Amino acid sequence: MKHIFLAGALCMTLFSGCETTQQILSTLPTTTTTGQPNSFQIAAGLKEALSIGAQNSASRLSAPNGFFANAMLKILMPPEAQKVESTLRNLGMGNVVDKAILAMNRGAEEAAKSAAPIFVNAIKQMSITDAIGILRGGDFAATNYFKQKTTSALTTAFSPVINNALKKVDATKYWADVFTVYNKFSKTPVNTDLTAYVTERAISGIFHEVGAEEQKIRKDPAARVTELLKTVFGSSQAQNK
Repeated sequence: MKHIFLAGALCMTLFSGCETTQQILSTLPTTTTTGQPNSFQIAAGLKEALSIGAQNSASRLSAPNGFFANAMLKILMPPEAQKVESTLRNLGMGNVVDKAILAMNRGAEEAAKSAAPIFVNAIKQMSITDAIGILRGGDFAATNYFKQKTTSALTTAFSPVINNALKKVDATKYWADVFTVYNKFSKTPVNTDLTAYVTERAISGIFHEVGAEEQKIRKDPAARVTELLKTVFGSSQAQNK
């Protein structure tokens, strides 16, 4: 029961903004005969809380400059194209490169809007066994759970959205311009799939945000902004899993 309680409480409070969860739980008996929340309450609560958290993460990244203005997540030219970028800037074509970089980030921001429903679907499938595994799995166990359950669906959903977004802002044109010019000077032409690259970076950014939220509640007492958070994560049980 100890592990079920901690796993559920951990999942339920990985993210901020859990007012709806609190409202749901307040209508139910709060403890079992041992003084611990029962597994059904925990499962319902953690799914609601994680749904809100996933939506908040996706909202941050899908906002204007969600990627572009974030130093940690800003999408730059892929490593294999950095020589291309340097050459073009030296040729006075930095404006073309800058437009391509901006368009890549705008595409990622557009695609991030479709992330929340995919996370919600994964959360609906989460079992108490999954919750226990998250507890025992380490500091990024919840993030890793989402990676395992959602990467394929995110890739499928993001690719066409990013492709359309890139076309809408002429990113593919800028990308083609970059490599058309570069290939005139290079004996080894570069052919990089822009959509696949931006999709991978966008998904990586989503998981970075999920991981950051997970670490807040695990590591930072100041992030425990409710009495429930303080009680659960300040307890000896939480400190001695």
